[in-house]
Amino acid sequence: MNKRDTITAIGQKTRMRNHDVQTVVEALLEIWSDELVNGGRIEIQNFVVLEVQTTRRNGNLGTLRSQGQQIRIPRVRRQLRVRPSKYLKQRIRGSGR
Repeated sequence: MNKRDTITAIGQKTRMRNHDVQTVVEALLEIWSDELVNGGRIEIQNFVVLEVQTTRRNGNLGTLRSQGQQIRIPRVRRQLRVRPSKYLKQRIRGSGR
């Protein structure tokens, strides 16, 4: 399901105009993106937890060679971590798909 499909489905369920739904969805995504960029955490009850995990490396990092190009290894690595809720895990396991 992509953003367009999501907007259409929400519009059908709520009977809101797709333009209004699109405005809300885009605002929500922007707010969530800003929160994650600033190192925050997003928890949607009974669905998912999103958080940025920061890993700091010590020692001599230097560079790596990959396919003939040098790649610098950063000291700080930020990675998005997505964890489903217990409720969502149970629903997925019980769906039988």
